[in-house]
Amino acid sequence: MFRPFLSVTAIVLALTVSLSAQAQVTVKDAWVRATVPQQKATGAFMQLQSAQDAKLLSAQSPVAGVVEVHEMSMDGGVMKMRAVPSLALPAGKAVDLKPGGYHVMLMDLKGQVKEGDLVPVTLVVEGKDGKRQSVELKVPARTAAASAMKHGEGHKHKH
Repeated sequence: MFRPFLSVTAIVLALTVSLSAQAQVTVKDAWVRATVPQQKATGAFMQLQSAQDAKLLSAQSPVAGVVEVHEMSMDGGVMKMRAVPSLALPAGKAVDLKPGGYHVMLMDLKGQVKEGDLVPVTLVVEGKDGKRQSVELKVPARTAAASAMKHGEGHKHKH
């Protein structure tokens, strides 16, 4: 559906549109979970860091009818997921959007997100000065297992 024309080594293109007074936000290790046919939702995960206090207000993607910033938590052994109005990005601190925690939820998918696709995602961030910045991303889709292996989560070694 969204086959890349560039090599997968050009994984994440973060084109940050900003004014000099705005919070500069960097994005690392972004990925979207690949789906199976007929699946209607998936998650986008990444690490965000802002040079100044800011907050993630929203996200958009043309592959989904609805995109929300979500929090997943455990409450008495029950997994709960809910949309959050914003996510704080404290100055200089990395904020992880990962499975089992905060993430970007892509719902009402318009088609299958296949491993290797580059999924367009736009993040909207607001600085403490109230100015907004859009961060345009092309996020690679991969399976959760492939992501775990990339980040070394799939291996446990005894020493």
